This record gives sequence, C-alpha cells and structure tokens, in this order.
Amino acid sequence: MVATPAWPPQSTPRLFVETPLGAGAAVRIDGGQAHYLLSVMRVKAGDPVKLFDGASGEWLAVAEQVGKRDLTLAVTEQLRAPEQVPDLWLVAAPLKKGRIDWLAEKACELGVARLVLVETRRTVVDRVNLDRLRAHMIEAAEQCGRTAVPALDPLRKLPALRRDWPADRQLFFADETGGPAALDTMRAHAGPAAILIGPEGGFDAEERDAIRAIPAAHGISLGPRILRADTAAAAAVSLWMAAAGDWASTGA
Repeated sequence: MVATPAWPPQSTPRLFVETPLGAGAAVRIDGGQAHYLLSVMRVKAGDPVKLFDGASGEWLAVAEQVGKRDLTLAVTEQLRAPEQVPDLWLVAAPLKKGRIDWLAEKACELGVARLVLVETRRTVVDRVNLDRLRAHMIEAAEQCGRTAVPALDPLRKLPALRRDWPADRQLFFADETGGPAALDTMRAHAGPAAILIGPEGGFDAEERDAIRAIPAAHGISLGPRILRADTAAAAAVSLWMAAAGDWASTGA
C-alpha cells in the first residue's frame, strides 16, 4: 500500500500572529509576513500554513484569498494545545547590539517565560529597541516550534527592581565573587524563579550587597571560568531548567 502523505507536510511554513486563533477564524497577513509566504514560500490558494498566537497553541490554516501583497488564511483545526511554560524570568542588563539580540533569542528557545531588562551602574547600554528584541524572540519561536513567546519588560533601574521584587519568587543572581554551585542552590529552592545577570563589568560591591538583602535572593556560581554576560545567561537558564526537571520532558 502507498503511504498517505503527512498532513500538513513538514515543509509547511509557520507564523506567529497577533490575531486570536480558533476554528473558523480568518487571519489577514500583510507586510513582511505576506512577502515571506508569497515570495519565499510560494504559498498558493489551498496551501497549508501553521499559526500560533502565543496563547492558544498551534493551529492549521489554509490560504483562502491570495493577492499580490496580502492573503487571508482560514483557520481549520488545532494541531497542538498551548505549551506548559516554566515559571522562570530572565533578568538581564542590556548588552550591545548583537549580543542582546542573541540573548533574547536563546531566552525564547530555552523556554523563559519573561525577559526583564535592568539597568545597573556598569550597564553600557541605556536604550533598548524592544520591538527588535520581540521580533527576534518571535522568529526564534517560529523556527523552534514554540507556541509561546516570552513577555518582554521595558528597561528599569536596579533599585526599582529590588524594591518591587515579589516575595514568592526566588532570585538567583550570578555573583562573580563566587558562591555556592548554581545547580545545587536551584534544586534547594524550587518554585517560581528568576535569574539575574549583570552587565559586562558585573555588579559593583554596593549593588551586590543590596541584591543579597532581598529575602528571596541567592548568590550562585556558574563555575570556574569567566563567562561573557550572554553566555552566563544561557548557562544559568539551562541549569535552572535541568534543576526544575523541564529537560526531563520529551515535549509535545
């Protein structure tokens, strides 16, 4: 017998959309996304497209009305339920362009729920293009099969972050002066958490003391080697995911 081809095909394009999705919904695509579907993927009427909106899982849609610069997709069925997102925030000082883009991409790929940008005394970047960072996270979610995109908070100063820190959320901060092993500390303090990564120059002594004064804060060591800030962020998130058991799941 001839095997029935998989539907939708593995080559089906996949897009994030702001429109809430559900069976029977019509989604109009224009701009850069339309160019991608029409000119790059050569989508024609009747072709499938996978969609996700960050909240309702992944859906199958079919190109219905196809124009030269836009098209309308008819949503037909749900392919996957919303993913379970680990309750982890990444709190990071903004880095120079390129490095911060990479950090945002990896935060999404690794499953972070929220990216919080914080300004410290040694932060070298005081302006962040949030739209660009969100675009990088969306692209990462599209390519890696995620059905959720991390929330993105605007830049805020470290004193304000400390003042408003939620009492029920553990705060693991990478302390360049040393501390207990990250993995052991994370395993000992389960529950909602955040990882705090400083700028290229690290925290100054006064900032470290102020962070340690947060009741939920735990200084951690990321090992014997000096890591760049973006590498430290990816390493710390990976350790937390391992400690929380997230990597023991095979996924959907």
